[in-house]
Amino acid sequence: MAPKAGNFARKPVGQAFKDKSKPQDVRLSNIQAAKAVCDAIRTSLGPRGMDKMIQGSNGEVSITNDGATILKQMNVLHPAAKMLVELSRAQDVEAGDGTTSVVVIAGALLEACEKLLHKGIHPTAISDSFQRCANKAIEIINDMSTPIALTDRETLIKSASTSLNSKVVSQQSSLLAPIAVDAVLRVTEPGKEGAVDLKNIKVIRSLGGTVEDTELVEGLVFTSRSAGVNAPKRIEKAKIGLIQFCISAPKTDMDHSVIVSDYAAMDRVLKEERAYILNIVKQIKKAGCNVLLVQKSILRDAVSDLAQHFLDKIKCLVVKDVEREDIEFVCKTLNCRPIASLDHFVAENLVNADLVEEVSSGTNKFVKITGIQNPGRTVSIVCRGSNKLVLEEAARSLHDALCVVRCLVKKRAQIVGGGAPEIEMALQLAAYAQTVEGVDAYCFRAYAEALEVIPSTLAENAGLNPIATVTELRNRHAQGEKNAGINVRKGAITDIFAENVVQPALVNISAISLATETIRSILKIDDIVNTIS
Repeated sequence: MAPKAGNFARKPVGQAFKDKSKPQDVRLSNIQAAKAVCDAIRTSLGPRGMDKMIQGSNGEVSITNDGATILKQMNVLHPAAKMLVELSRAQDVEAGDGTTSVVVIAGALLEACEKLLHKGIHPTAISDSFQRCANKAIEIINDMSTPIALTDRETLIKSASTSLNSKVVSQQSSLLAPIAVDAVLRVTEPGKEGAVDLKNIKVIRSLGGTVEDTELVEGLVFTSRSAGVNAPKRIEKAKIGLIQFCISAPKTDMDHSVIVSDYAAMDRVLKEERAYILNIVKQIKKAGCNVLLVQKSILRDAVSDLAQHFLDKIKCLVVKDVEREDIEFVCKTLNCRPIASLDHFVAENLVNADLVEEVSSGTNKFVKITGIQNPGRTVSIVCRGSNKLVLEEAARSLHDALCVVRCLVKKRAQIVGGGAPEIEMALQLAAYAQTVEGVDAYCFRAYAEALEVIPSTLAENAGLNPIATVTELRNRHAQGEKNAGINVRKGAITDIFAENVVQPALVNISAISLATETIRSILKIDDIVNTIS
């Protein structure tokens, strides 16, 4: 009798892939989490964008609309959402500006991916197509951009002030933009334009006054006041020495105690100390030094009271507690080497400057050194603000403006702002999609639509009708007006180039390439595994 078919426990085919929906769920959860981050900062895009008030766990409050700052301080738990925080940080390092735009573009691209995945297109196919889209988009930006020369200061200032327009300090952009341009041009070495190091620009925050009091100092500024009561506060034709040893009684490296039993021994100790310090001060006077910068010391006082008394007598201005990490900047500015021992304290190692004076600004006092004999390529900016929140935001905005000028120095091309490049890219990519066949055509069209998120968000934040505005903008671009963009001030579509709303091409190029890279890596993830530790 033949056995019944039902008795055999047949092994189901493809047991390993029982749970086929899991990769799909992981992908969708990743996309949702990343979109949530994007929606959180979407409202702070553009000149009419809102600001966010960030409250730390310790109760500290800061107000900003800089995308990178908001995301850095946001408590993000989902691993895919953390990728968007990293994306914004990468844009901050690469270009310095466009940190909000890059996250908004990424969010729109993720939405496009979701629709494409629902159509049943494979993630790898979408990912490869998007890379081709990004390359094509960067070509379009390069075609749109206009080259500039570094000698054209006006153009550089226009780009810097566009970057400042979306910040809290937009009213002061006419003052801060020239400062940013001059600072970057000052530290740019001819022939090495690609490597502008913003560490050579020191931004010093000083509470008090208003943002309008911000100034650029070609020289050195020390945040601490000069030591000593009777010491001179202003020295012309100064000879400056930067020392790394202490002018106080020597101490051993280990803990010890000296027991002094009689007064004679005690007198001897004090006499030795006095002679030791006097010897150092005599050497300083012999070298002709009249301004002394002393590195901060952990073990003992950098300058003891007795030493300060002697230094006052030889009419020497002392700035003590120069931070260890500032030493490099000071050496670069003065073009000198720090003097580590008394034997090297000779006239050759000193630096000449026209003027060293103590100036008061607000509640603080600064020591300012100007007219250095052969200065290095560094510059200091004293940033002022009436309260802590404004001051911090002013310093952040200034950093963005400096980065924009640095981008222009690196890649000397600029494009218009106001959503014009995004619409132009969307139109040209959509037209290109007609010439491609297969899955690529879908992906190119989706990518083109996703780029329209920037103009529609700009319009939304400015209180305009997003759909009507973007349609009108698309129409104007289709007629060949490449520079038509959203004019937020007038609430209409105008020639944005005539309004001086320009930005470096590098900002848009890096935004497109970084956003696409991040989206590709999110698409490729099909599972999240937790580790044991």
